[in-house]
Amino acid sequence: MTGLPTAPERFIRLADFATLIEALEFAATGETGLCFHTVRGEIAEALSYRRLRDEAEALAGRLLAAGLKVGDRVGLIAETDGDFVRGFFACQYAGMIPAPLAMPAPLGGKDAYVAQITRMLESADAAALLGPPALTAWMTETPASVRFVGSVADLPAAAPGAQLPAITPESPCYLQFSSGSTRFPAGVLVTHRALMANAEQITRHGLGVTAADRAVSWLPLYHDMGLVGFLLSPLACQMTVDMLPTEAFVRRPLLWLDLISRNAATISFSPTFGYELCARRAEGGRTETMDLSTWRAAGLGGDMIRSGPLGDFAERFATSGFAPGAFLASYGMAEAALALSMSPVGRGIVIDTLDMDRLEQDGLAVAGETAERVRDFVLCGPPLPGQELDVRTEDGATAPERGVGRIFARGPSLMEGYYGQPEETARVLSPDGWLDTGDLGYRAGDEIVITGRSKDLMIINGRNLWPQDLEWTCEAELDAIRSGDVAAFSVPGDGEERVVVLVQARTRDAAVREHLESEVRRVLRARHGIEVEVRLVGAHALPHTSSGKLSRSKARALWLSGAYDPELARA
Repeated sequence: MTGLPTAPERFIRLADFATLIEALEFAATGETGLCFHTVRGEIAEALSYRRLRDEAEALAGRLLAAGLKVGDRVGLIAETDGDFVRGFFACQYAGMIPAPLAMPAPLGGKDAYVAQITRMLESADAAALLGPPALTAWMTETPASVRFVGSVADLPAAAPGAQLPAITPESPCYLQFSSGSTRFPAGVLVTHRALMANAEQITRHGLGVTAADRAVSWLPLYHDMGLVGFLLSPLACQMTVDMLPTEAFVRRPLLWLDLISRNAATISFSPTFGYELCARRAEGGRTETMDLSTWRAAGLGGDMIRSGPLGDFAERFATSGFAPGAFLASYGMAEAALALSMSPVGRGIVIDTLDMDRLEQDGLAVAGETAERVRDFVLCGPPLPGQELDVRTEDGATAPERGVGRIFARGPSLMEGYYGQPEETARVLSPDGWLDTGDLGYRAGDEIVITGRSKDLMIINGRNLWPQDLEWTCEAELDAIRSGDVAAFSVPGDGEERVVVLVQARTRDAAVREHLESEVRRVLRARHGIEVEVRLVGAHALPHTSSGKLSRSKARALWLSGAYDPELARA
């Protein structure tokens, strides 16, 4: 059962609309829409774009009846269901600014989650918070400044004759938090004009969407790749999307591929770990009946692309009709709505094998066929039409080809800025429109290659985690740990990145040390919903910069070199 048609005979428009509302109004003239699936992969709701238009417009009047005003920010807890989407588009019709918020982590606790979304609501100066009924009790513990808290069903009836505002391309469309777990979250303000520019770049030029395309996604709707890539952009070209809850994918990743097979889907994206997890689970799962031959754009984004797991996936699912040429690498970020570059459809992954000594010592991306230490990097395609990418050296000059530097971007889809944070906006966005992405990379011909992140952001199982948050949690929760005693970072693991937490310990008592390790793991599991590898190190063993700041990059390098060997740490 497909729930809603793919509509291969329909005339489509590829995001050539002035606003997101215009895009929905046109999509509502057809039969396509969104199919929300349960954790078992069954259809929970088939929401046509026509019904979404009608219900969102009616809900907009109810938002106004709740005392909210045009321009108010509305926090929306992003459960993968119809109510989130109805709430998001009701905000569009009412001239309010939705701010998607993460669902609670599977292993996370109430206090940590409430603190997380409270920081975001305060950053957005939100006037309302909408979410699933099951979270109502938690939601009521958010700031008193939030005037309405509840589910969409809790909104009052609309006043007769309520007038909805006119929306222009310059109107704010939504706030996208680049990281929901930082102490000072930054809400990326995206206008209708910027969103539609990127949606057209993605669908027309990046993917070459046709009326025969259908998408499948398990990506969270609070993340830019889930929200823009698999809700807003498909809607802007009237594409049907099958949506699977993120937790369903985590539990049963092969459901993702099963949906692609059952519905003859053509487009679906994932970070590398998603493909890797499927390949591993397939060893004991039944995949003989899967047909992945229709999957023409198996996109990659959201983290550093690793070629090894992709090769394993392609080999494992070759008998299911998967074509390696379907892999499509991309590069982007919330500050650009979503995509800045995309590799050509049908080309597959192109690998650049580099000499790591030259890369680390000279900042040059030199071929490493004969080098002792090499690493594969994936080409992420040329900039999308209208986007510009510039790689710059430390002095701000454009780096030569294959010279590694900081990546700057400019184009029509860039954010207006970080909401309510003019100083932070000025730090990353120049007066002439260049955005400092914070990423490092180089140019290979007309394509961009990403070599790392200048920031310390960790991406674990598709979640963005800041090491500072883990460190602060340890310091705040455990009396035995002082400020500056902890360094957190991610390293390559068995298939996917793992988090390492180094803790300076001042005792040699074996029982006390064992208890401390256990407590760090327990606290981070409870507060952040992640498993970590804890290593106790000696006093003053953590490296610092010349200004006295903790150097996580140096700590990570020392770890990888073996300097934090357990025997040495106990010496």
